Amino acid sequence: MKNKIILAIFIVFLTITNLNAQNKLRVSILGDSYSTFENYIPQGNEPWYFQKLDTNRTDVCNVRHTWWWQMLTNGGFLLEKNDSYSGATISYTGYNDEDYSPRSFITRLPRLGSPDIIIIFGGTNDSWADAKVGNYQYENFTRGDMFFYRPALARLLDEAQGRYPNVKIYFVINSELRQDIVESTQTICKHYGIKYIQLKNIDKHWGHPTISGMKSIANQILDFIKKD
Repeated sequence: MKNKIILAIFIVFLTITNLNAQNKLRVSILGDSYSTFENYIPQGNEPWYFQKLDTNRTDVCNVRHTWWWQMLTNGGFLLEKNDSYSGATISYTGYNDEDYSPRSFITRLPRLGSPDIIIIFGGTNDSWADAKVGNYQYENFTRGDMFFYRPALARLLDEAQGRYPNVKIYFVINSELRQDIVESTQTICKHYGIKYIQLKNIDKHWGHPTISGMKSIANQILDFIKKD
């Protein structure tokens, strides 16, 4: 009799645990180096953050330091996919005018699984690589248009909404970016009804968030999502 009671309690515990997991929202991240960590992104994607500490590079050396790990844990979310790639641009224009289409946000968009929430954190490398913004354009995209930031971002958001219906999409805008990149992002997000999160006062080293910067990013994103 005692064993049957213990078994029943165990089954109830498993059921409750499973229901709790099912009730948690699943989050996918589409990002660049800020959202990478060694062995936590798809094979072939280049990370910027590694498990081995290199104090000349960064003090971030544990996945628990990353903004997304902290946001997921503190917010009670589950990670669906993290498809982040160091150096990735939203447009196809990379550094030294190289074609970055293989790693672009547009190319990686279909790989986000089945999330409830998508967080797109990009535009930093477009700003740093001196990508041209081009004109505002919301239809009839050509491959040539994708080498300009505005039509590339418009296509990204348009396809994100088409590919992931009923999924909440947020766009995170880094601090210290070119003003034309910031204004273009805000304008295009408003056109598609996608809410953007403008980061402020992020501590960085070599242009990348430190442990302190990561914590600030996590808090700013989570605070915004909770209030939305």
